[in-house]
Amino acid sequence: MRRIPIFLLLASGLFAQSIRFAADRQVFLLTTSQSSYAMGIAPDGSLRNIYWGAPLWSLDDLPALTPARELSSFDPRQMMENEEFPGWGGTRYYEPALKIVREDGDRDLVLQYVSHRIAGNDLDISLKDIRDSVEITLHYRVYPELGIVSRSATIRNGTPQPLTIESAQAAAWYMPAGAGYQLSYLSGRWAAETQLVREPIHEGMKVLESRKGHTSHGFNPWFAIDQGDANEESGRVWFGALAWSGNWRITVEQTPYRQVRVTGGFNSFDFSYPLKPGESLDTPAFYGGFSAAGFGGASRTLHHFERERILPGGAGARLRPVLYNSWEATEFDVDEAGQKALAGKAAALGVELFVMDDGWFGARNDDHAGLGDWVPNPRKFPNGLKPLIDSVNALGMDFGLWVEPEMVNADSDLYRAHPDWVIHFDGRPRSELRTQMVLNLARDDVREYIFGVLDKLATDYPIRYLKWDMNRPLSEPGWPEAGPADERKLWVAYVRNLYRILDRLRAKHPSLEIESCSGGGGRVDLGILERVNEVWASDNTDAFDRLRIQAGFSQAHAARIMSAWVTDIPNWVDGRSVSLSYRFLVAMQGALGIGSNLNKWTTEDFATATKMVALDKRIRATVQNGDLFRLFSPWAGDLTANQYVGADGRQSVLFAFRHSQQYNSPVPTIRLRGLDPRAMYRVESIDRKLAEKQPQLSGAYLMEAGLNVILRADFDATAVVLDRVE
Repeated sequence: MRRIPIFLLLASGLFAQSIRFAADRQVFLLTTSQSSYAMGIAPDGSLRNIYWGAPLWSLDDLPALTPARELSSFDPRQMMENEEFPGWGGTRYYEPALKIVREDGDRDLVLQYVSHRIAGNDLDISLKDIRDSVEITLHYRVYPELGIVSRSATIRNGTPQPLTIESAQAAAWYMPAGAGYQLSYLSGRWAAETQLVREPIHEGMKVLESRKGHTSHGFNPWFAIDQGDANEESGRVWFGALAWSGNWRITVEQTPYRQVRVTGGFNSFDFSYPLKPGESLDTPAFYGGFSAAGFGGASRTLHHFERERILPGGAGARLRPVLYNSWEATEFDVDEAGQKALAGKAAALGVELFVMDDGWFGARNDDHAGLGDWVPNPRKFPNGLKPLIDSVNALGMDFGLWVEPEMVNADSDLYRAHPDWVIHFDGRPRSELRTQMVLNLARDDVREYIFGVLDKLATDYPIRYLKWDMNRPLSEPGWPEAGPADERKLWVAYVRNLYRILDRLRAKHPSLEIESCSGGGGRVDLGILERVNEVWASDNTDAFDRLRIQAGFSQAHAARIMSAWVTDIPNWVDGRSVSLSYRFLVAMQGALGIGSNLNKWTTEDFATATKMVALDKRIRATVQNGDLFRLFSPWAGDLTANQYVGADGRQSVLFAFRHSQQYNSPVPTIRLRGLDPRAMYRVESIDRKLAEKQPQLSGAYLMEAGLNVILRADFDATAVVLDRVE
């Protein structure tokens, strides 16, 4: 009998339940279009993982759990059982999901199943300690059509005495038993973010983390694991992404018992969260999925999920507009006349959103003063921002504004009035990075101040867009007013209040769009992405460097999220010069922005840019909402090639980039993916750098025989647009 694919069963309603429970065997089965996740209640009351992988359709396949065999007194059975949310207690010696200390010093925690509740695509499972009422609710949400399962936990102190949480994770994920696993993750630093690393998983722990108070440039809270044989389009890949914008930790652990587990949530470093009786703590969400179609399939699944369920507005959100930002043209030397002149030139290119960057407020003439004083500088803008915004709007563009509301300069009216508002330890130095300090957003009065000034700006002026920057991490994380017992709650409370401000702003000003920036890619994760429309992936705008930064970014995040600018040459980061068309083609693979000094552009530059902006508007729906196929990796050789296929399949776009020419060698043939093999496509080269001259080619030919692009010079680039013939 022919097996019906699980996604067809889900779509047809023949298999309507994404969450099922077999009471006779005490097992749960969670199913999506691309994966299944199963766990069961063991005879000792522990909740244990059974399966995570390709879809299962029969609940009867899942066996009832039995105790594992104890190998020795040094290898107790608990070490070989894949406990779903292990407490640190009993004979468990691996990375725990939860570690607590009670008022009397007792730190033992052994969790057992109590009950569960299924409501549509949501499953809550209640666990409790074997002795007292330390209560855990595990939250599972299944996204059946999107291939994703979300996990998080609520930890409640149901005892009559206070307790302190020393480690609180969102989830522990288990790979099928085996060896030879490989870990993929994103690492980097400022100006070199999201560099893809792939390495074997060995026995022991690999820790990915941030201790900086924001997501950080060093690691992104995303992982992918394969069995050493996956490639871009084939092989089994398990992946996950943590939704938290503060201190986070993902631990990848291989045990001597052929187990590979991934535990992630709050970073346990400098973490202490007291709970009074009746109080609770919610962990971040940890999203996970499985792909049988390699790393490309994993990325496309996560991209689709982000566009549909994470980003504000979901699938109905407007396409990201073409943006112009004034920073490189003026830096801090902004004024009304200069910004109006730039706006006129930007509008002539077809720009839709004009953003004025740093320097417009307070005593802000350089980075030494003014942060915290969010009122227009009266010398630069004697009549406020309204005349400039009116001028921008009259040119047919929306207006955006740069802000850095979490920061303060010592030379500011705000700091002089409230020196206690910065994060600090009494009697200790207050480190300044970029001559600024961090406001203690964990304080409710600071939260209200920041919301108030931003709300006033959005109320007083028709601001469509805020570029929200954060140009330094946290340091000296003291909160003297909280007292020693509660001071380390700062790490969590800071982020929670950041989220509250963003949520309130969006609720009160529904048309307001926000970009997350933290010196580039320092705050990019699924937690902040629930509240912003796009992110600044890197301060490094060198187009060649960006190929790798953007390729790494694309492992975890959709193209529409990534703000990508065309800036001047020689590039300020590395002094490299590449053509204007090359720079545009790199930036058009995200949300296109222009950051060049238009006052220095030539007539030819304006002509090229106008053509490229028009091209972006024609293809951006395909790039921003379509499927990405990474055909040639920038890490693998001389050629980088990416293809985007529109959500409706009507259009596809190929981008190709060559680093350098040697021996007059042609670039490899590029075989496309994701097309309808029986359909015909109009093939349009944007610049005649295509060997094929046929105006139409079939999807089968394009995928099997491929295209041959002509890239002869160093840093050469091209694009090909394919429109399906209806």
